[in-house]
Amino acid sequence: MEQPVSVSATRMSARTWGLLALLGMIWGGSFFFARVAVAHVPPATLVLLRVGIAALALHVYIAGRFDIYATLRARWRAFLLLGLINNAVPHMLIFLGQTQIGAGLASILNATTPIFTVLIANRFTLDEKLSSQKIAGCLIGLVGTAVLIGPRALAPFTGAPSTNDGGPPLWSVVLPVLAAASYGLAATYGKRFRDVAAPVTAAGQLTASTLLMLPVSFALDTPWQIPLPPLPAILAVLALALVSTAYGYILFFRIMAAAGATNTSLVTLLVPPSAILAGMLFLGETLTPLGMLGMALVLLGLVVLDGRLFARFRTA
Repeated sequence: MEQPVSVSATRMSARTWGLLALLGMIWGGSFFFARVAVAHVPPATLVLLRVGIAALALHVYIAGRFDIYATLRARWRAFLLLGLINNAVPHMLIFLGQTQIGAGLASILNATTPIFTVLIANRFTLDEKLSSQKIAGCLIGLVGTAVLIGPRALAPFTGAPSTNDGGPPLWSVVLPVLAAASYGLAATYGKRFRDVAAPVTAAGQLTASTLLMLPVSFALDTPWQIPLPPLPAILAVLALALVSTAYGYILFFRIMAAAGATNTSLVTLLVPPSAILAGMLFLGETLTPLGMLGMALVLLGLVVLDGRLFARFRTA
């Protein structure tokens, strides 16, 4: 996830809308690929493979441009922290959750990232304070998240059993929400990289998260002892790293350059439908009526946060 910088929205061309839709499918596909891969590759090792292969691909793409190596040497501590909270921790949480939940539900829960970004930015920045519109969007989105988690979210306060509804364990639906909070923290912290070329920021954080995940993977999974995964899982890992991560970042920055960060942030609305469709078509997943209600509330919250649709109604 990247930091959405507040800029005025510009009108997008049909080509840019097409690229935005493509990015939504690519990032929605990441939850599908992860669900396939995590059945055969332990989460820590899957994170290592995702960020490591993607980092290598981006270094090849950059080919020493943008003064990348001098920047990495000068700001390696900042890249380590960004890689921790924007890649290593959230990817690990999502993959752990996806050992129990489907691609669609994971993507909806992760779509709460802009809500946490707004709440964290309000606390730690001076130029992004809460407005009545933002508060309304956050409340709607958080209610949608509570609906998705279900009555089990209240179990610690009511004393009711937390796993009596036949659904996945409570921890598995909470972890993607915690990942969204980590992305929100990273979005606020990422402001300090505004003076760095965007591809360098992407390559730097992925390189840092690769170094962070190496000892974690080795300690938890001893990956050299893992049996060779079947071909579909290997292809899912490669797609997750090369398509959803490396190419996804390149496409993201291309759209941002053409349309601005505000328009690019609309991709958040496109990811869950793409992940849900892929899960239904290829993994036999279903979305319950309660899940559909939760998704609708989360997406409505994001629309309210964005504000442009309501601004058009006021000016019509």
